[in-house]
Amino acid sequence: MDNIFSAQVKEIISFSREEALRLGNDFIGTEHLLLGLIREGDNTAVRILKSFNVDLYELRKEIELAVKDKTGKNIANINSLPLTKQAEKVIRVTVLEAKALKSATVETEHLMLSILKNKENIATQILNQFDVDYDLFRQELGIVKSNDPRAEFQDENDDDFDEEKKYSQAKGSKQQGNAKSKTPVLDNFGRDITKMAELGALDPIVGRETEIERVSQILSRRKKNNPILIGEPGVGKTAIVEGLALRIVQRKVSRVLFDKRVISLDLAALVAGTKYRGQFEERMKAIMNELEKNRDVILFIDELHTIVGAGGASGSLDASNIFKPALARGELQCIGASTLDEYRMYIEKDGALDRRFQKVMVEPPSVDDTILILNNIKSKYEEYHNVNYDQEAIDACVKLSDRYVTDRLLPDKAIDVMDEVGARVHLKNINVPENIVDLEKKIEDVKNEKNKVVKSQKFEEAASLRDTEKRLQEDLEKAKNVWEEESKHKRYPIGEEDIAEVVSMMTGIPVKKMVQAETEKLRKMADDMRAMVIGQDDAIGKVVKAIQRNRVGLKDPRKPIGTFIFLGPTGVGKTELARALARYMFDSEDALIRIDMSEYMEKFTISRL
Repeated sequence: MDNIFSAQVKEIISFSREEALRLGNDFIGTEHLLLGLIREGDNTAVRILKSFNVDLYELRKEIELAVKDKTGKNIANINSLPLTKQAEKVIRVTVLEAKALKSATVETEHLMLSILKNKENIATQILNQFDVDYDLFRQELGIVKSNDPRAEFQDENDDDFDEEKKYSQAKGSKQQGNAKSKTPVLDNFGRDITKMAELGALDPIVGRETEIERVSQILSRRKKNNPILIGEPGVGKTAIVEGLALRIVQRKVSRVLFDKRVISLDLAALVAGTKYRGQFEERMKAIMNELEKNRDVILFIDELHTIVGAGGASGSLDASNIFKPALARGELQCIGASTLDEYRMYIEKDGALDRRFQKVMVEPPSVDDTILILNNIKSKYEEYHNVNYDQEAIDACVKLSDRYVTDRLLPDKAIDVMDEVGARVHLKNINVPENIVDLEKKIEDVKNEKNKVVKSQKFEEAASLRDTEKRLQEDLEKAKNVWEEESKHKRYPIGEEDIAEVVSMMTGIPVKKMVQAETEKLRKMADDMRAMVIGQDDAIGKVVKAIQRNRVGLKDPRKPIGTFIFLGPTGVGKTELARALARYMFDSEDALIRIDMSEYMEKFTISRL
């Protein structure tokens, strides 16, 4: 019989003996077996308890309070503690539970089921206080096993393969009456955005009313009611879906969309662990069945192009081909999001997939809209970083990122600047109090002393040092809590200079110097340039005027600041004027890209350009 128990269960039984000794008990009961399960930590039973939102620390405390021996009596035979009758019965029943679930070995989940089956033991009574009983645990185990990516298949002829297949076909079509959720498979492979909106975990969405309205209209259609958001990275495609979820929660949508759930599908989790042909299709089919049965779910697939080819092997279907028929019939609703390049490369080529989605173009917001967006979300960042952003800082975030971070789009780059400057100011102002530093040093000294004493086999002295260390640890925790509470109430101001400094670090452009009294600098630019390059007033005047026009905002944004040809004999200062301009604007001649055309005289050297 010993061979039936897995190594993990044997270890848990060993742990339960140690727990009994620790609590001063001269027997091993069901409560000690439960403590052993919690102590082992990394097992299916504990994972299921966590899925019920059971606080393992509180559970452990409750068990210890119930069984701890306060008399301090000596245990006669510590090497062989007897099992109580209830514990013996639990061990025997584990084998039956394993057989009922068609498992060759007794695992942790079978041990937990066996404990819960006997309603008279202390462990079950305590678990019932945490709203865990036999039926609920067994039901959750079925869901976890069916969706476990680490499938327990030994080979394709294994009976377990057929069991998984049968169960996954059934789970989409027939849910148990008292099920916790109508969509367990979707819950396992997705993230409920509407639930996050209810909990207040989403940032407020501003300035995307037109796009959200258009998405709502498409979702309210009878057929082909699947919008796809197309836009460059960072323009806020995912934010529009979050905005829709917020509107659904606030009931600011048409009646057709009332009580809908927006669930973001995690395609990577869906594909992960599908070792055998048909497993991916089974998971997809289970999701499709749930979506068809529950018409209140809107599926959101970020990076929609990833479904083209996902899970497809030779001779099998990929995710996009499984979705197509249901999308056309209107049996499931889906919101996609993709960048313009990837849309053209993957989705537009597949005409059948393309026609099932209605395109919603998402353009980057204007500077003014971005300032409005940042003003609405800044409170979340202020709370996180313990800082305060003034209006000048918000304006600088948008304007400097718009001007100098050229390879990305608003509002993403402005939010990144705001976030990073908050982190920078917060880190600069972290000063660890002296008492915490002293306590940490004392704890380190006591630990070193304790290790020396243990090596010298002075165990009484070691026990005293251990108590001292424990007391110091408690003092340290209290001091840290006081410090954290004080830190929460301190808010550090962020100004325009801090923003300029961070943008300068991100781009390598000396923005800080340019921001300081920029108007004054531009006004004196002509005089400063004339002092650098003598006798070329006309050329300097034209260059300076072009730069001043650009800074004031009078130039056409689709055209360059200026294109100049400096003409003149050798040595009059043509190259020097270009160098002086680079020095004045960017504090370095390295900012000048110089191409010497004399190096490209021969025909064959033209290709270098």
